[in-house]
Amino acid sequence: MSGEAKYKRILLKLSGEALMGDDDYGINMTTAHRFADDIKEAVSLGVELAIVVGGGNIFRGMQGAAKGMDRANADYMGMLATVMNGLALAGVLKQAGVDTVVMSAIPMPTVCESYVRNHALDHLSNGRVVIFTGGTGNPFFTTDTASTLRAIEMNCDCLAKGTQVDGVYSADPKNNPDAKRYENLDYDTILSEDLKIMDGAAIALARDNNLPLVIFSIHEPGNLQNMVRGTVRATYVKDKL
Repeated sequence: MSGEAKYKRILLKLSGEALMGDDDYGINMTTAHRFADDIKEAVSLGVELAIVVGGGNIFRGMQGAAKGMDRANADYMGMLATVMNGLALAGVLKQAGVDTVVMSAIPMPTVCESYVRNHALDHLSNGRVVIFTGGTGNPFFTTDTASTLRAIEMNCDCLAKGTQVDGVYSADPKNNPDAKRYENLDYDTILSEDLKIMDGAAIALARDNNLPLVIFSIHEPGNLQNMVRGTVRATYVKDKL
């Protein structure tokens, strides 16, 4: 089945909010198990898959800082939330029979592996799903930037960002029915039009390293497999069109 995959190695970015499902907070296990099933099917196509998961369903550093908390401490709390999400996702993946390892940029050896690039590359080459947690290990950087960094370090063919909608729009399509949907974009247009796909640092890093981005809806069952095949309805971002 490996011939069906368009990409050999992908980094999937999942927001913490995606794990909430219809809940207001935390991890909806039904949603987590559905993601695990989709990931298992995607891996069965022969793709090597790395994942970066956010922590916004548990704690968001920017919001904590806005309420008067020290920004660095708030960001560290957000990084710890990503570890919790990563462990939860790894748990359901292992239940589904997917060989999975969690790595953290913040060393916590009693909980999971510390991030070491060569070790992560070995895991991917041996068919394991690798979940990167702890952001970059530094405050003031988002998990969007962490996902871009890890995708480049892992020599991924693309960074796939799973969102609530089927691509990038000029405005929120839920609030503006006239919002324009983009099929293809380049990095400079995203930055100049402030399209809010990912933060500016992440987009600039992707541009400087020519990392293709695929923005698609993760909420439709089967979309991850379609993304791996290159047939998903999405917005594709690359260098000058």
